[in-house]
Formats: sequence, C-alpha cells, structure tokens
Amino acid sequence: MATTAAPGPTPSAGPHEGSPHAAPASAQERTPVNKLGVAAVAITVVLWASAFVGIRAVGPSFSPGSLTLGRLAIAAVVLGLVVLPKLRMLPKGREWWPILAYGVMWFGGYNVALNAAEHLLDAGTAALLINVNPILVAVMAGLLLKEGFPRWLIIGSLIAFAGVAVIALSSGQRSTADVAGVLLCLLAAVLAAVSVIVQKPVLRKFPAAQATWFGIMVGAVCCLPFSGQLVAELQRAPLPATLGLVYLGIFPTAIAFTTWAYALSLIDAGKLAATTYLVPGTTILISWLVLGEVPTVWGLVGGVTCLVGVGLTRRRSR
Repeated sequence: MATTAAPGPTPSAGPHEGSPHAAPASAQERTPVNKLGVAAVAITVVLWASAFVGIRAVGPSFSPGSLTLGRLAIAAVVLGLVVLPKLRMLPKGREWWPILAYGVMWFGGYNVALNAAEHLLDAGTAALLINVNPILVAVMAGLLLKEGFPRWLIIGSLIAFAGVAVIALSSGQRSTADVAGVLLCLLAAVLAAVSVIVQKPVLRKFPAAQATWFGIMVGAVCCLPFSGQLVAELQRAPLPATLGLVYLGIFPTAIAFTTWAYALSLIDAGKLAATTYLVPGTTILISWLVLGEVPTVWGLVGGVTCLVGVGLTRRRSR
C-alpha cells in the first residue's frame, strides 16, 4: 500500500530515510524502533497466517459467531491480565468513537465474516483474498488522507483485482457456495481496511495493548448474542477443537493484534499493511503441512496475480 504517515509524535521514517547529514543521535534513536517494529510484524504475520488454518481446523465444531465470541472472550481475559494492572485512564467522550468503530468492524464483523468464509473456502484461498486489504487501505488513504493515486497504485490495483476475479470465477465453476465465500472474504477485507485507518489515530494516545483490549471488549459485547451457541457447541466439541479455540484466542487474537497495533504505532499504515502480503504464502505452507489443503490451480494463478498486483502498488512513480 502507498500510505504516508499521519502527522503525530511518532514518525515512521526508516533508518535510511531523511537527510544523509542527519545527526547520529537521530539515527540511533530510530534503529531500535525499527527493529522492534520488524519483530512485531514478523510475529503478526506468522500468527495471523496460522489463524486461517486454525479457523479451518475448528470450523466443523464451531459456527462463525460462536467461534468469534470464543476467541474474543479468551483474548479479553488473557490480554486483560496484562492491561488492567497498568491501566491508568479510560477513553473519554469522542475518544470512544474510533474504538467502537474498529471494535465492531474488525474484532466483530471481520472475524464473523472470515469464519463464515472459511466454512466455504480452503485456508490458503481465504488468506489470498483477504490480502486485497492493502489495496483498499491505499485507496482510502488517497481519498481520506489526500495522498493521491500514483500511477503504480492504479496499475497494481487493477492487476490485483483481476486476480480476485480469477479466484472468484474458478470458485464459481465449482459451486455458488464458494462464490459466497469469496464475497465474505472481500467483506472481511473491507472491514479490516477501514479499521486500520480508524485505529491509527487511537495509537497516538493509548498503548498498543490497551487499544487492542478496548477493541476486543467492544467486539466481544457485539457477539454476546452468540453466547448460547458457544456454550452448546463447547459441550459437544472434541478436546482438540476446544484447544484450537483457546489457541486462536491467545495467539492470533490477543498477541497478534497487539503486535500489529504496536507496529502500527511505529510504522506508516500503508507500509505496514504491505507486510501482510506475506500472510498467504505462510498460510498455504501451514495449511499444506497441517490440513493437507492446496488451493486449485486457478486459485493459485489468481492468488499469484493478486500478489503481483499488490506488489506493484509499492513501486514509486519516477
């Protein structure tokens, strides 16, 4: 994605950016920040990739809504143990609006849509489709943050959406249910993209763990109508599925969303979102090793086309 850093106290410039005559102290200050950001990104990518496989694995035991509520409830407890002892202030007044927005859209809507999609699609294809998200963030950044639309952004976006079309058409050749899965993934991508834009300003005031925990709590409240389903399904679920739910709540939710928020507080939103291009390949590898799933040939072609497109959006116009 081609987003530039929003004004704030934490610039996102890398160690090689800026004037070549910058003071050594400035470079020294930036280096540890970038190392921490890279580490946070790496953790996020691996754990989010594992989430696509985990959702697919426990899907037969949990419906989309109850799975979301279970993940969020576990994450709220685990992350709450870290956040609450250090919590000194709560959001006030209008500060709640963006938190409510990404809590509902990302932690609530995104997860329900993705869980439902993975009842219809394999984990690798779902991960490839979700990675339209960086393009959407770039488009919204151009419109809302007045960053414009560079030539390579337009070219790459068209190529990436062509890849999505190939995946959708190949799914349609198998069944209409797969088309519904594609649409659910695209809905999840839209919700995630909007949430990235909304969450960025919150991280200027609140630490990453707190901002994440607030969003998780909002999402959990939105999913409370699924509590009856969750209780019933937990009683029937085999132990491996229950342990899978616990894994999803702790690692891809509590930890990965926190490391994402931490990286987002240090790095420009567009540049950070571009790192999620690594998720599909990681997901396909994990899915092949754990579930024995491989997308169809056309699904792979469409996915590669999609990744080529989003890669081109990172090129700079001369």
